Amino acid sequence: MPVVKEVNFKGEVIGDITLSDAVFGAPVHVPAMHQVVVAHLANCRVGTHNTKDRGEVRGGGKKPWRQKHTGRARAGSSRSPLWVGGGVAHGPHPRDYHQKVNKKVRRIAIRSALTLKVQAENMLVIDSFGLEAPKTKSMIEFLAAVKSGKKPLLVLHETNMAVVKSAANIPGAYVQHVDSVNVYDLLNHDQLIATPEAVKKLEEVFG
Repeated sequence: MPVVKEVNFKGEVIGDITLSDAVFGAPVHVPAMHQVVVAHLANCRVGTHNTKDRGEVRGGGKKPWRQKHTGRARAGSSRSPLWVGGGVAHGPHPRDYHQKVNKKVRRIAIRSALTLKVQAENMLVIDSFGLEAPKTKSMIEFLAAVKSGKKPLLVLHETNMAVVKSAANIPGAYVQHVDSVNVYDLLNHDQLIATPEAVKKLEEVFG
């Protein structure tokens, strides 16, 4: 059974937490994680990019000059992509980048990412943040004490604005509700710091 350290808000180790083997000790499936991350990044794209082709640019209905006997190359419209002020050839148009990922694949990927965090000893459980009001200095001292790296991920079981605002001005730090945990954020951050209730919720949902 995987075991991680439990710390308090001062960064002191107060015990060990035994984790579920099904969630935090699962086989690591790299292709599943890759598929989910690619889909996640694709789904973040808005897809509102647009350009005008020669038929959409205003004007250009009249043939610039007659077809033959001018000495110049033939031209049918002043909005040809070859002309300044003409349309764009093969430019982007609005489209949907959404990629569907099967629920089973997503669950396998989440378990794989959580397992990697435990195997690399990049996961901690914090008993309580104990912040009654936002205090960036206290959060910085805590993250330094636990050596969280440049990009810590704090996972909460409930919305706590004191914690959110305390970490808001710390570069790289990100606070996330346990219901929003995803493969991309787990892999993109150095250390995972979660509350015991959040860990229990992860074990219930993905176990």
